Amino acid sequence: MGFFKKIFTKNPRLPQEGGIFFEEINKMLGFVPLNLDHYRRAFTHRSSNKVDENGHPVNYERLEFLGDAMLGSVIAAHLFKEVPTGDEGYLTKMRSKIVSREHLNELGRDLNLIKWVESKVSAQHFGENIHGNLFEALVGAIYLDRGFEYCEKFIQKKVVQPYVDIAKLEGKVISYKSLVIEWCQKEKKPFNYEVYEDNGKEGQKHFAIKLTIGGRVVSRARATSKKKAEEKASQRAFFAFQEKINKK
Repeated sequence: MGFFKKIFTKNPRLPQEGGIFFEEINKMLGFVPLNLDHYRRAFTHRSSNKVDENGHPVNYERLEFLGDAMLGSVIAAHLFKEVPTGDEGYLTKMRSKIVSREHLNELGRDLNLIKWVESKVSAQHFGENIHGNLFEALVGAIYLDRGFEYCEKFIQKKVVQPYVDIAKLEGKVISYKSLVIEWCQKEKKPFNYEVYEDNGKEGQKHFAIKLTIGGRVVSRARATSKKKAEEKASQRAFFAFQEKINKK
C-alpha cells in the first residue's frame, strides 16, 4: 500500500491540475496532453471504486476496450500497406502476433505504466495482464484527448518502429497449443489435455497437465494455471513433433 500512497500523495507545492504526473506523461507521450482526466482514468483500477457525477464507474476498463480497437486498426492498416501480397488469413495472423497479450504486457512493462496505477490493492495482487491492459487504456486515452492522428503516431513510435519486423514475426509462435491442435485435427489424431494434479503446494495453487495424442502421453507440464500448463505441455509436444508439424 505504501507504494501507491507515495505515488498519489498530493504535493501542495505542485499545481493539482498537472504537477509531476503531467510532466512524466508529457515526456513519455512526446506531445502535450490536453486533458489529463483521460490519462488519470487510464490508470485508475476498478478497486478504487470511483464514480462520476452520474454514478458511472471511473476506471480504465472502457478505455482498454477503446485502445484495443485503435491498436487493431492502426496495425491492420500498417500490415495492409507493408505486405501487399498477404491474404486475409496471413494479415490476421500477423496482427494477432503484434497485439498478442504477451506483447502488450511487454510494452506496458517497458513503459513502467504500473507506477501510475491508483488502486486500493497492492501491486502483488495484480495479474500479469495489467501491463497490457494499461497500455491499451493509455492508447484509448490518447485517442479521446488528441484524436486518431496522435493515436496513430504514438502506436507507430512505441509499437511499429521498435517491434514490428515482418520477417521475424512470420516465424514467431504465439500459441503452441493452437499449432498442436491444428496439426492433430489435420492428421485426424485424437488428443486430450488432462489435469492429473491439482494442489496448493509451494504456497500457490499448481496444475499438472498431461497431453495425450493418439492414445499416448507425449508431454507433461505444471504451472500456476490450467491454461499456462496446457501451453507449456503443448510447447514440449511441439518440439517433439516439430518436423512433422512444420510439414502441415
